[in-house]
Amino acid sequence: MLPIRDHNPSRAMPFVTWALIAANILIFISYWPLFDQPFALQRFFETWGLVPAQSTAQPLGFITSMFLHGGVMHLFGNMLFLWIFGDNMEEEMGHLGFLAFYLATGIAAALGQIAADPASQVPMVGASGAIAGVMGGYLLLFPKARVDVLIFLVIFVRIIPVPAWIVLGFWFGSQIVSGSLASAELGGGAYWAHAGGFLAGVALSLKVWLSRGGAGFWRRTEGHPPHAEASYRYVRTSVPRVPRRR
Repeated sequence: MLPIRDHNPSRAMPFVTWALIAANILIFISYWPLFDQPFALQRFFETWGLVPAQSTAQPLGFITSMFLHGGVMHLFGNMLFLWIFGDNMEEEMGHLGFLAFYLATGIAAALGQIAADPASQVPMVGASGAIAGVMGGYLLLFPKARVDVLIFLVIFVRIIPVPAWIVLGFWFGSQIVSGSLASAELGGGAYWAHAGGFLAGVALSLKVWLSRGGAGFWRRTEGHPPHAEASYRYVRTSVPRVPRRR
């Protein structure tokens, strides 16, 4: 179940969201040649990522680790989620407010992972902790915003609009379950960073939610965005089908 877009258009240009996406992509390209040099890549991640066991000696790593990724799909997945949910949070918080929120939830995510596995020597890299914070804030403000998800089960492929609380609630629950299993069997993973970032995002969005009226905001909007949602029209492809030969 892969989210591909929401029906919650932002009315202001999300400059910070775009800048964050661009920064992540450009930084990834800058060290792309190291993927052919495993030892050099490992040293790079140990230097600029965040190693939980050495976190007190790596204060800069709390920030730099958010802009590193372990592969193309890791980068793509994170930037997709930031593109879907970031613009609305930026609109609600303002450009500088959103940037501060993003960095704060990323730091909170790192602290959550360190608390779960403080002796780990594995470098943490990725924007997913900060983006989890964005998702947590989105859930608080727009629980019933519609999100299109791509569902594929073998030959069954469909795009289905689903309320945000189902998509984001399912994602958060999967992090808790996966984190518990990983802690019991493998010594931990990045799941607690995701969970920590998500909860931090909810907590740091409370001020915005309360300024909109809190529960009254939900009653007025019924959990939907407080503006007209985007509509998408699905059309059949013009590419002709090739019949199967018997």
